[in-house]
Amino acid sequence: MTTIPPWDDIETVLLDMDGTLLDLNFDTYFWREHLPRRYAFTRGLDIITAKAVLEPHFEKVGGTLNWYCLDYWTQLLGIDIVELKKDIVHLIGVLEGATEFMDQLRKMGKRTVLVTNAHPKSLGLKLEHTRLDNHLDRIISVHEFGTPKEDPTCWQKLQAMEPFSPRSTLLIDDNLVALRSAQHFGIQHLLAACKPDTQRPALQTDEFASFHFFNEIMPGGK
Repeated sequence: MTTIPPWDDIETVLLDMDGTLLDLNFDTYFWREHLPRRYAFTRGLDIITAKAVLEPHFEKVGGTLNWYCLDYWTQLLGIDIVELKKDIVHLIGVLEGATEFMDQLRKMGKRTVLVTNAHPKSLGLKLEHTRLDNHLDRIISVHEFGTPKEDPTCWQKLQAMEPFSPRSTLLIDDNLVALRSAQHFGIQHLLAACKPDTQRPALQTDEFASFHFFNEIMPGGK
């Protein structure tokens, strides 16, 4: 069941990018299909074997900054990850209602800050194709201070860079570990995006208030 945020109590909205504002299908397809196929081709492997080789690497760094670091994967795999992502830029898409939601928040005087684990090179590629920057007050990649959102100390470092009051701040994210770390830090308002990937079923997000589509939580009931 969707819970509408108490908008009168919220001054700052921290927004995740991939799976919250943007369709996670781009990233899902890249890591599960596109990269393994290229890796298989460069190594002379079949796709099943390539996926079996890559999976331990994915598991090893999951939830760490390296998982999101394109330079790390480029060096490890010997594949230019940025150029490979460009092959499927047609899959980069803004989720329905996200632009209108951001614009409405700004009209109401809320400060809107994109906080993403995405590597700056990935962030730049996605901004180029979506122009999310036209609808936000500030954009921050955690690579600027070296701590992923899964780590509770991330929020302290973010606060030093972008001052906010935890009691009057809302974080919207599809990453439940990031939401838990924000909760541990003391961010008062937390909302899970439970339909991050348009091509996959909704997530189970019972521990947090959640929504499927932005029109469910639009300020002013739009």
